Amino acid sequence: MSAPAGSPPPSETPTAARDLEHLRHAIRLSAEAVADGNHPFGAVLAGPDGTVLSEAKNTVVTDHDCTGHAETNLVRLAGHAYTPEFLRGTTLYTSTEPCAMCAGAIYWCGIGRVVFGLAEQDLLRLTGSHPDNLTMALPCREVFARGQRQIEVVGPLLAEEAARAHGGFWAAE
Repeated sequence: MSAPAGSPPPSETPTAARDLEHLRHAIRLSAEAVADGNHPFGAVLAGPDGTVLSEAKNTVVTDHDCTGHAETNLVRLAGHAYTPEFLRGTTLYTSTEPCAMCAGAIYWCGIGRVVFGLAEQDLLRLTGSHPDNLTMALPCREVFARGQRQIEVVGPLLAEEAARAHGGFWAAE
């Protein structure tokens, strides 16, 4: 189940409704990250039954750690808490498409599914050449396609909602 850019949200099946709910949770976390003095990114990990297992926000600025992206922070937590076998059945929800670094971390951790809001190409349009977010033109699907196991990717979904946390952020910094 993979939606091309600009596609409407999936039909309202229980999984689709849960995807939208968890994605909105990740988007709220991105707004909280800004309130915490950080960049606008958030992520949620849900188990096979849809239960929220963990959540994380961006901490690049507050922790002075260039790897402190929301997804990477979440992967660190998940890798300590769960086995790779369990993680294959989980879904990582993220406000913005995972960058190449985060996609690699998701792959190595064993997470089986990713649902994202704002596409990387749309993030690039918002950030431009801002030195704090030198976005790579490398969609997560391309990173995952180079691996030896499949990761299901759904997105972009709720892109306009996800973009709101970025609204003016990169110009104001």
